[in-house]
Amino acid sequence: MYRFLLTPRWLGAAALTIIASVVMVMLGNWQLDRYRERTAINTRIDSANGVAAVPLTEALAAPTAAGTAGPDPGEAVAWTKVTVSGRYDPANEIQARGRTVGSKVGFEILTPLILDDGTAVLVDRGWVPAPPGGALESPRVPAAPTGRVTVTGQIHLSESRPAPVERRDGRLDTRRISLPRLATELPFPVYGAYVLLSEQAPAADPAFVAIPIPHEDSWQNGGYAVQWWLFAGMVFVLFGWQARKEAQEPSGGARPAEPAERSRDRVAHADSRDRVVAADSRDRAAEASSRDRVAAADRAAAAVETDRVAAADRAASAERKAADAGGS
Repeated sequence: MYRFLLTPRWLGAAALTIIASVVMVMLGNWQLDRYRERTAINTRIDSANGVAAVPLTEALAAPTAAGTAGPDPGEAVAWTKVTVSGRYDPANEIQARGRTVGSKVGFEILTPLILDDGTAVLVDRGWVPAPPGGALESPRVPAAPTGRVTVTGQIHLSESRPAPVERRDGRLDTRRISLPRLATELPFPVYGAYVLLSEQAPAADPAFVAIPIPHEDSWQNGGYAVQWWLFAGMVFVLFGWQARKEAQEPSGGARPAEPAERSRDRVAHADSRDRVVAADSRDRAAEASSRDRVAAADRAAAAVETDRVAAADRAASAERKAADAGGS
């Protein structure tokens, strides 16, 4: 019954079904990995206040050359709570404009923190509002503490799509915190991620507004994973449904055998229908012939009557002419 599955057409369909299912399973697994990564990030965000900070050098690989950024640590390290000590370098402070906090647009201020080994990590000290002149003017920023500073915060990955960098009022000005691009403007090696400040000793200036940390939408990835796995199963269901439909259809153009009694009933019904149609055709033909005969008789009677009237008219005319001749 299902021997047709061994034909080239059905073997090809089976191969495509398997390939499609494997691809969908892989896509579902990838979405599951993204769900796990984002869930881990959210866990680090939520647990930051309750876990001990690790040294920055344990979480990030040290940069090696001045004017370059260290390796990107990847999402597995994002938002890890770290601590680091050093001295701020206000001469190379950075202002990232067009930053929104609580529906207000302002600046994020990043100051390089020089470590004892000469490398630097950018510390995002917080957000300040834009001046009355807007983004075209530099904001008023509290000065960075002098002397040795200990910073505690969470690792923030470098932003993609680097933007131009220029000097404005003694600071580097940019729209994007892209560490590979900013490192080219700095005279020391820079770590491949920056630190979002949460605590500082000595204490940070209260003029700064803490940068909110958004949670990742991990459940979206989880939903996508389930969808891909369902699709992977549905292609097999579709293949089976098509195969069953093919098996139930006539083979080689012949209809499936029917019971003899049912077949005879169908033949008798067809014969009866043909007889009815033939009789109806004969009746219509006879009726049409009868109508034609009646019409022919009517036309003949009308012709005779016309001839009779014409003959009478001619006789009457002849009598009048004769009468007229006798009188004269």
